[in-house]
Amino acid sequence: MLDAAMRKLIDPPLASAATVLKKAGVSANAVTVTSFMPGLGAAIALGFGEYALALALILVNRLMDGLDGAVARQTVPTDLGGYLDIVGDFIFYGAVPFGFAVAAPEANALPAAFLLVSFIGTGSSFLAYAVVAEKRKITTDIRGKKSFYYLGGLTEGTETIVFFIACCLLPQNFPILAWIFGGLCWVTTLTRIAAAATTFRD
Repeated sequence: MLDAAMRKLIDPPLASAATVLKKAGVSANAVTVTSFMPGLGAAIALGFGEYALALALILVNRLMDGLDGAVARQTVPTDLGGYLDIVGDFIFYGAVPFGFAVAAPEANALPAAFLLVSFIGTGSSFLAYAVVAEKRKITTDIRGKKSFYYLGGLTEGTETIVFFIACCLLPQNFPILAWIFGGLCWVTTLTRIAAAATTFRD
């Protein structure tokens, strides 16, 4: 819901940083692959209950996730780059709830499982829509130039990161936060299904 508005704020500084990386010969794919390390590290830190460290690594991961796209836009975007980016994103999104479940399984395992199922709903509805949109040559640039169609929703990247930050700052409240955010994810999934039913109707 907030991604389009956030792009107006973050694109200028990301473009400046991308210019520096481009001059240094750093490729977008290198940034994408490197960004996976702090994302994985965040999940490990969560598992050990190191919430402050996990928060810092989550922020680094998300910064680098935005930076790889900025570098790609200043060079040559590739299909492999788009593929690596989305695969890394979804592994990261799944790893964070898993880390909370490991940290406190009795309290967190069930809400984390619900959150993962909810993420599967948002992820599958997002990717399936993109596949059919590509087949039908439907395009959009509301969230900037992307490798494939980005369908919005109530819970997009910005909202998910705010949720992760809240969970790291208030880890004792992870269960209730996970139940609430997971429910909002299902609103996103259902609205995307409704959009597909309208757009793709033959």
